[in-house]
Amino acid sequence: QVQLVESGGGLVQAGGSLRLSCTASGRTFGISTSAMGWCRQATGKEREFVAAINWIGSSTVYADSVKGRFTISRDNAKNTVYLQMNSLKSDDTAVYYCASRPHAGLGLRTDEYAYWGQGTQVSVSS
Repeated sequence: QVQLVESGGGLVQAGGSLRLSCTASGRTFGISTSAMGWCRQATGKEREFVAAINWIGSSTVYADSVKGRFTISRDNAKNTVYLQMNSLKSDDTAVYYCASRPHAGLGLRTDEYAYWGQGTQVSVSS
């Protein structure tokens, strides 16, 4: 079983930045060959895809709503994936979840991910 733990959430003013981290523990064998992603869920809304990265970090994809503002990256030596969030908007307020899937390629839908973290709250004040 893989455990994913997110950190780095908080309260920030609109236009500010935050960097989320997600570290895998437990049965991490194979995590470095797994695609990873970030999703978010705002109050009263469904969970939505935000960004994904393939197993080696050579390919990334973003939701249109965050493209150009967010950057996903990973450090396989540390079993950690990051989400750098710049130019934050009030619409970015949500609980952000890290997820992994047992495949090397990108996952573009929330149902493609097998393991999830507990989430970290990001609140953007306008």
